[in-house]
Amino acid sequence: MYQPRSNFEPGQPLTFPFNTAVLTFERAVDIVRRQWPLIATVVGCCLALVVAYSLTATPYYTASTSILVDTRQAQLLSKSTDANSTLIDPGFVESQVEILSSDDLVRSVADSMKLTSDPEYVEGNLLSHIIGAVVGALGLAEPESKDFVKRMVVAAMKKNLKVERVGVTYVLTLSFKSTDPDKAARIANALADQYMVGVLEAKYQSTKRASEWLQRRSAELQQQAMDADRAVQTFKAQNNIVGTSKGLMSEQQLSDVNTQLIQARAATAEAKARLDRINAITDQDLAQPTVTDALNNTVITRLRAQYLDLAAQYADWSSKYGKDHQASVNLASRMQELKRAIKDEVKRIADAYKSDYEIARSRESSLDGDLNKLVSESSSASQAQVKLRNLESAADTYRTLYNNFLQQLQEATQNQSFPISEARIISTAQKPDKKSWPRIGLLLLGGLVGGLCFGVGGAVAKELLTEVLRTPLEVEGETALQCLGTLPEIHSDGLDGSSDAGGAALVRYALEHPFSRYAETLRNVKTAVDLARLSRETNVIAIVSSLPKEGKTTVAANLAHLASLTGHRTLLIDGDLHTQALTRKLAPAAKTGLVEALSEPNQFERHVQVDRHSKLNFLPSVVQTRLVNSADLLASPAMADFLRSARKQYDYIFMDLAPVLPVTDAKAAGHLIDAIVYVVEWGKTRRAAVHESLTDLEVFKSKIVGIVLNRANPKTLKRIESYKGRHYSDYYIEQS
Repeated sequence: MYQPRSNFEPGQPLTFPFNTAVLTFERAVDIVRRQWPLIATVVGCCLALVVAYSLTATPYYTASTSILVDTRQAQLLSKSTDANSTLIDPGFVESQVEILSSDDLVRSVADSMKLTSDPEYVEGNLLSHIIGAVVGALGLAEPESKDFVKRMVVAAMKKNLKVERVGVTYVLTLSFKSTDPDKAARIANALADQYMVGVLEAKYQSTKRASEWLQRRSAELQQQAMDADRAVQTFKAQNNIVGTSKGLMSEQQLSDVNTQLIQARAATAEAKARLDRINAITDQDLAQPTVTDALNNTVITRLRAQYLDLAAQYADWSSKYGKDHQASVNLASRMQELKRAIKDEVKRIADAYKSDYEIARSRESSLDGDLNKLVSESSSASQAQVKLRNLESAADTYRTLYNNFLQQLQEATQNQSFPISEARIISTAQKPDKKSWPRIGLLLLGGLVGGLCFGVGGAVAKELLTEVLRTPLEVEGETALQCLGTLPEIHSDGLDGSSDAGGAALVRYALEHPFSRYAETLRNVKTAVDLARLSRETNVIAIVSSLPKEGKTTVAANLAHLASLTGHRTLLIDGDLHTQALTRKLAPAAKTGLVEALSEPNQFERHVQVDRHSKLNFLPSVVQTRLVNSADLLASPAMADFLRSARKQYDYIFMDLAPVLPVTDAKAAGHLIDAIVYVVEWGKTRRAAVHESLTDLEVFKSKIVGIVLNRANPKTLKRIESYKGRHYSDYYIEQS
């Protein structure tokens, strides 16, 4: 017996999962297989749009020029020999990108080339001009000014301009696209030339401003130096100080001691700075280049070079043999020894610096004492000489500053007239020989990829968002019941008459096409019923569906015909007292049927009609007016007596019952039925309807043999089952 594929427990309510589909790889492949016409249509539409755009789009040509930014050229006049001055700040290069795409630079090129009258940039804003003209005609705004047109041209040019840095180099690529290849090359070269002129002009203006400031400052320092010299001469005259070739001994001694004291203080400060520096870097990684450069010690430099060689070798061996390898451990030990050697050398240098500092400080203290002694001995004359020297020192300072500023002023004046730029053009723009846009290959590839993405996405969305069932896996996943097969959609052979005539042919389709897939699927349904008969009595089989027009009547008739053809005594009952569709197709001339048979259950054979081909016994339903108590009639004791009598005479009793959702006939007669075959229309019946119907039949859950998908589109069904191979249908002889 076919049992529902779920873990039902006695006494628990029947529940069915709803819309629990999970997108797996296998299901995705099935979706693509089923929906490939949709995917192909979307891809075709995208490619058609791409081709249409390629044929109608305005062609553009791109010309490019390269500019090298090199600040070292501007250092030719500089006396600095610092190695770091040759490095270029990456931020400076990025700033040049912004300058090349600035509004002022583009505007200057537009003015020089008179692009404000070029139709490519003026007529490109036709919509804006039309709106402006309409607004101006209505008196709501003034006509466009020249500045407005120029701004529009600049904006249009910037859209066609692209400036980017080439990797991590100092080369900038300037590209400009236009509908005219000659114009693209001219504008690209003009932008590069204007940039070079702008760089020179900016440098000139900067140097000019610096020169003006230096000139003013030099004049101020000159006046201060003259005032200081005048103060020295005035002080000498007031204190009767006359200079001689040798001067007084005390003065000479005081001068010598003062000079020595200044030098000693400078030496002390220098020694203190070296000592502080060596103390500051002691806690750092002594193998770093900053420590080596700061000490400028050949021993440390040599030890650090050995350390770096060992570090490179250690990294190589660690990656090959691992850090725990003895060779790697030995290298690490040697590296530690080198670090200790460097540290010892630094400590030795620190001790030497400390000794130098103590000596310098002692010398400074000694000279300071000598100076104090000379000062105390020189009395008032010495006091005057000290003040004089202070004045002379101030005068020397002002004179030195004046000379330095005067020298810088001369250098700035020379730089102002020296035409050296920080950039140079290394590649001029040439006339492009092919268009840069539209690129047919790239657009086709993008259209193909985009079409596949949209097509597959649409197919997946259509499948996941749909509320219908199309495959046995979906049926079993939604209902937890066995799917007994998929019946393809069938049509009557050459019948163009009334619908009843066509319906009569359909209910006999399995007889006319016994080797078709339709007939074979119904045989699988019969096999499922036979397997159920092994464990319990299964004579009365009801054929039901959720909603009308799902094809259950056709399924019931063909299933009964096949059972009768096998030699079994088979009775087909039209239990749908509302539509009597089966009676109209098999016995349209019947006068009595099920209602009359219920009045005399033991003599129901008088109302049965026999098919002359399949020997199928058919009990029609003949009702003149629709019954209001059809459910009560089907659930009555008379119906039970009738089925009891029929069980004795027939092996199979198939009942075509009314749909579950519209009426309660199937639910009312459920206790008299042994098995239920549930028919779901392929691609039409919603999952919610199936779920609700099965919930209504909850008490008869053990009687549901399985579900049959009906009226499947043959072409779509072939795509769905393409994984079964092309020989799958060789055993079927379908309707021609």
